[in-house]
Amino acid sequence: MTGGGVLVAGIGNLFLGDDGFGPEVVRRLVTDPGPPLPDGVRVVDYGIRGMHLAYDLLDGYDALVLVDACPGGGAPGELTVLEVGPDDLGTGEFDAHGMNPVSVLANLGQLGGTLPLTHVVGCTPAGVEEGLGLSEAVAAAVPGAVAEVRALVRRLSAAGPAPRTPTKEPAPARTRRS
Repeated sequence: MTGGGVLVAGIGNLFLGDDGFGPEVVRRLVTDPGPPLPDGVRVVDYGIRGMHLAYDLLDGYDALVLVDACPGGGAPGELTVLEVGPDDLGTGEFDAHGMNPVSVLANLGQLGGTLPLTHVVGCTPAGVEEGLGLSEAVAAAVPGAVAEVRALVRRLSAAGPAPRTPTKEPAPARTRRS
């Protein structure tokens, strides 16, 4: 069991254009020079492996940062940072062979886990059609997303362990950046 720390999870399908945003951001977090991430931070490209993410969350992380393409009505490349709690998830059918982050997180309790303090760093895609590579707008947003994840991880790591009891969470905090 990991017993704390922060999990940064890149989510998305590399074969669907801008849906590969999450994997690209976590790749850059690991490969690009920059300030080192704090101790206790694990960075993983989950791609479309929802069951893998669910089982890793059973290790008991203090916080989770999901990085994903998130359609939200903004301009392509617009970054959004959200805090997500249990009440924001509703329900969703879990697919052991796919990746729907809402379903993975909503069904975590059925596997014996507890949703950690969770943030999403999302980017509005230009398109998620079949094809390799990010659009120009989303590729241009990757460095900003890397900086956002680094800052968020530093804040979460400095805050220490979050309470793990299920509580009524406020509506998601939303910050838009372009």
